[in-house]
Amino acid sequence: MKQPAIYIMTNRPGGVLYVGVTSDLIRRVTQHREGAVEGFTKSYRLKRLVWFEMHGTMESAILREKQLKAGRRDRKVQLIEAQNPAWDDLYPSIFG
Repeated sequence: MKQPAIYIMTNRPGGVLYVGVTSDLIRRVTQHREGAVEGFTKSYRLKRLVWFEMHGTMESAILREKQLKAGRRDRKVQLIEAQNPAWDDLYPSIFG
């Protein structure tokens, strides 16, 4: 799935949130799930993909990521719950 995307990872419904941007959503989420990259998601064991948004260009994805990161948590929760009210792990649906 090589296409710019922004995404939100968590450890459980209502848990810690991480907003990221990538050019390859499957590869990046796999890295998070496997704990392959040191950092915030590994420290907090954020392995559940609960929201993502595809973009036509990396520039628009980065702008949207910055917007979400600057926003309040409740706005991120609203985005998740509008698309994924049960906070299900969406990884199986994108992995195929």
